[in-house]
Order: sequence, then C-alpha cells, then structure tokens
Amino acid sequence: MSDPHPQPLLGRVIVVTGAARGQGAAQAKTLTAHGARVIAVDVSEAEDCRLLDVTDQRAWQELTDELACAHGHIHGLVNNAGITWRARLAEVQPEDFERVHRVNVTGPLLGMQHLAPLMRSGASIVNVGSSAALTAHYPVAYTSSKWALRGLARAAALDLGPRGIRVNTVHPGFIETEMTASAAPAFREANLRETPLGRTGTVDDVAAVVAFLLSDASSFITGADLPVDGGLTAHGGVKSISDALDAAGAAP
Repeated sequence: MSDPHPQPLLGRVIVVTGAARGQGAAQAKTLTAHGARVIAVDVSEAEDCRLLDVTDQRAWQELTDELACAHGHIHGLVNNAGITWRARLAEVQPEDFERVHRVNVTGPLLGMQHLAPLMRSGASIVNVGSSAALTAHYPVAYTSSKWALRGLARAAALDLGPRGIRVNTVHPGFIETEMTASAAPAFREANLRETPLGRTGTVDDVAAVVAFLLSDASSFITGADLPVDGGLTAHGGVKSISDALDAAGAAP
C-alpha cells in the first residue's frame, strides 16, 4: 500500500541550525524529502547552507527579516546546532562552560525569540537535546547545557502553546557522527553495553523523529522529551545489573 501522505511537510518553510554536517545535514535532507522548503544555516560554510552564528542576535534578526520578506511566515524551527566539551567538574574552566551554554542554550533561545513571531498556529519547534539531558553524564558543561535546554523547551511550550505553536525536544543517544567519532573507543563500547537495542544510532534515526515532530502527525504533542537512544536512558543503569546476573547464571 502506498503512503497516503508521501510528503507530509509539503510547502512548509523550516529552519534547521547546525545543518552543515552530521545530524543537521541529515535532518535537512529528510525534511526536504518530505516536501519542506528547508533554510539550512550553520556557522561553517557548506553547500546550500547559509552562514549563521546562533549566538549572534544581529545574525538572527537579519535571517528573520529575510524570511519575512521571502515567505511572510514559517512553519518550523529545528534548534540542532550544538557543541560539546568533555572536561569534568574539577577541570572545566568558566569560559568553556559559558561558551558551551551560549551555543547550546542561548542559541536556541535566540532562535525561538526571533522566529516564533513568524509562526502561525500549527507551527512546530524541535530542540535537539541529548541523552546527557536525561542522565548524570560526566562532561559538566555539555550535560548542564542540555538539561537547561530541556527547561527552556518546557517553558517555551507553555508560552507558545496558546498560539498553537508546539515545542518538543529529541534526545539522541550515541549517534554515529563526527562528534562521537572523536570520543575514545571505550566511550563507544560502554554506550553499546548500556543500550538495550545493542547498536549505535544513525543520523537518519534522529531525522525521522524530527520530521514526525514537525508534521501534523504529532499535532497534540508539545513540551515532550523524546529519547532516540535505543533504550539507553530507559533502564536507569539497571542493564549492567541484569547483564551481570545473566553472566553469573543467577536465578531470577
């Protein structure tokens, strides 16, 4: 049976930040395949990608003015741009802590502040968090920024809900990207051990959920946190205990 809605985002104008590579590039590709007119932005130069530093208010205003002239209104925003910093509590420097938060929290804040006025009822905002936002992950700057993004998204969902604008957050687990490739092999192996589905995720796994949240299929979902992590955050650390008991042949 053919899909009755092969392009569920047909004609919709959607901004995707951090779209030059990795998850952002995959999201832009998927949304385009679903019929959307994607405005891809990134701090790095890339084909079909407009330059934009998400921490720069003036840059956001320029983009807003351009979109207002070209389209009048937009239908969606994906706050995907983000950076990591792996220093632990005792080592992290205040300037690095603040830099990570500027990109991962202030960036989405500025995006919503500038683009929400261009949105009408039925529009959708998707913030890209992390499994770190659902756990006590060790890189304190990154983890605290993603927890802050959760709070920002919940507050935005409450504030924008009366206008019919939805705000949700997806939380990728270990996804095969350039960012995760730079981590130590032990980090990847540990994530695999703790993931019930037994595999790492792909950028397409995340992009599919982002597309769902931007579509009318999720029209009554807002203020939600959706893990895309193979079950990594669902068991609360109990998988290691379960695996140890299985290995020891212990009775249930």
